[in-house]
Amino acid sequence: MRNCLGKDEKMEQQKWLDEALYEYGRKDYYPFHMPGHKREFCPGTLKNPYLVDITEIDGFDNLHHAEGILLEAQQRAASLYGARETWYLVNGSTSGILAAVSACTSRGGEILMARNCHKAVYHAAYLRGLTTHYLFPEAEKSVGLNGGISPEAVREMLERYPGTEAVLITSPTYDGVVSDVKRIAKIAHAFHVPLIVDEAHGAHFPFSEYFPESALACGADVVIHSLHKTLPSLTQTALLHRNSERVSEEKLRRFLGIYQSSSPSYLFMAGMDACVRLIREKGKELFAGYTERLKTCRGRLAALKNLHLVSKDEILGRGLVYDLDESKILISTADAEIDGAKLHEILLERYHLQMEMAASQYVIALTGVMDTEDGFDRLEQALLDIDRETERTEAVKDGICTYIVGEVCTSIAEAVEGDQEEINLSDSEGRISSEYAYLYPPGIPFLVPGERISKDVLRQICIWKEQGLDIQGLNDYTLKKIHVLKDV
Repeated sequence: MRNCLGKDEKMEQQKWLDEALYEYGRKDYYPFHMPGHKREFCPGTLKNPYLVDITEIDGFDNLHHAEGILLEAQQRAASLYGARETWYLVNGSTSGILAAVSACTSRGGEILMARNCHKAVYHAAYLRGLTTHYLFPEAEKSVGLNGGISPEAVREMLERYPGTEAVLITSPTYDGVVSDVKRIAKIAHAFHVPLIVDEAHGAHFPFSEYFPESALACGADVVIHSLHKTLPSLTQTALLHRNSERVSEEKLRRFLGIYQSSSPSYLFMAGMDACVRLIREKGKELFAGYTERLKTCRGRLAALKNLHLVSKDEILGRGLVYDLDESKILISTADAEIDGAKLHEILLERYHLQMEMAASQYVIALTGVMDTEDGFDRLEQALLDIDRETERTEAVKDGICTYIVGEVCTSIAEAVEGDQEEINLSDSEGRISSEYAYLYPPGIPFLVPGERISKDVLRQICIWKEQGLDIQGLNDYTLKKIHVLKDV
């Protein structure tokens, strides 16, 4: 028997993750992606992680029974955001979404949710055995975006489904599209139903008038923020805010204790507190400089001729877009000879600029307060160079929406736990899926368990595969097989 401590030749040839990360960090790749600290060390924060990586020892409180230093830290976060109560999330926004949905619904109840929500919302519906009623965002077809959620549709659906216990929307979306949260909140409250807003991508909203109004200020009852997406905080750090008495504090605490680790990272929690301190003490200065750099960059990119910078002025009102977060630099390839995947490839390989996402017709550069003038300059120059060498096209391209309207035949729980069989994906039209399928990023399912697999879904999968986009969710990573409910 080989000694488990002995050398393994195959293993010696592999790359160790820590070594690969530091090797990558020494290169000149610039991160136009999350986390929002942009791999820059924030003075006065974490120095040697091993020195301060502790557990619940005397004097350092307990996240799941906070009475001292962690309670004070969470209260500082609540004060910064203007929430009644705020909890640290060390398992990312996912744990906050799971807890919020669970606290606002009864087992086997009903939820009204936007169809373009993150997969975590569907997982919450599965875990609670919920019946899901969907709000479909209107498509913004010129770029191929999912638009906003109609307040009138919320009212209509609440009238149609009086058993609904909560409304959940994503605003801003992964692309930066903001819905009219204030009106949606008023309508939900008129029906005595709480509004949950997944504002994971909008943690920066309250700190500059250049950005849309936060869902907390618009009257949402529960709001989830991912600090790590747009602010200088470590990956997996987020906040859950309770903003009204419509949602039980006791239930939120209970479900947070279920969905979060019982050994929360003090590195994560210290990073969140340091982020809050940085915004409190230097936020005005940081955001003033950042928004000026951002405005300058957007102004220069407005000169693009074949590629196109999507702006708030052109998109408001189209596809029910109430507002647009312009911290996301969204470059459309709708009128260019290249597609989003090719633009992403050129930016990465030739210019060493790592984008947040590539879609069929656009790429997203995610920016934040830690982005430097040099970083913006590199992005501007690269895009202007590519624009000059790219031809314009009159061809009509296949657009992209991250959801496809499907027929709901059964609940998510029944489809996931029912009697299944595995068949060829190519033969699955008309069958009821037991699996998810989504582009990653952003992780918004275009196929959900319990939905009938349509010709449109299969066609879209073929288009995205040809474009080299990353389709995930199916158990078969080759995308040749899928689990479906057995025919009854």
